Amino acid sequence: MNSCCSNKTKHREPPEKRALKNRLSRVEGQVRGIKKMLDEDAYCTDILTQVSAVQAALNAFNKELLASHIRTCVVNDIRAGDDSVVDDLVATLQKLMK
Repeated sequence: MNSCCSNKTKHREPPEKRALKNRLSRVEGQVRGIKKMLDEDAYCTDILTQVSAVQAALNAFNKELLASHIRTCVVNDIRAGDDSVVDDLVATLQKLMK
């Protein structure tokens, strides 16, 4: 696991995991497309437009994952009496909003 990550894990139901992986596969395809555009000497603004689309796709992935995190991990920890999850959520949101 990366040094930036906690030691916690989260079981995801197959439909949720599949949806998240599908989003990432689309992003991966978009990035490969950008690399191909570079190889084909595509015009700068065309490449920048595609980079913007990748950023939007990653933002959509983040929104979906964050919503799931709040509905499950955060709610469950608060119900279990662990309010420290709120500080973790705030720190995560600050990182996402750089």
